[in-house]
Amino acid sequence: MAILAKIFGDLIRKINPNIQSISKPLNINLQSEKNMRVSNILNNLGIRIDETNHIYVNCLYSGLKKKVKSGDRVGIFP
Repeated sequence: MAILAKIFGDLIRKINPNIQSISKPLNINLQSEKNMRVSNILNNLGIRIDETNHIYVNCLYSGLKKKVKSGDRVGIFP
């Protein structure tokens, strides 16, 4: 099963520079791995920690060490 990463704002263009509008989040399905954390997701997407400001897991404010599992939704804001 997958984890849904929702990328917001200017981080969208970092992942896909061809996107014109950043008014809607970019949804990316990632395969969940055992012991996966928010920091792993950022690394997989090529997003540096200092490029983020707010991170949510299942609508709850979270940190980089938060473990994520299959079916979780992770919102990443610049």
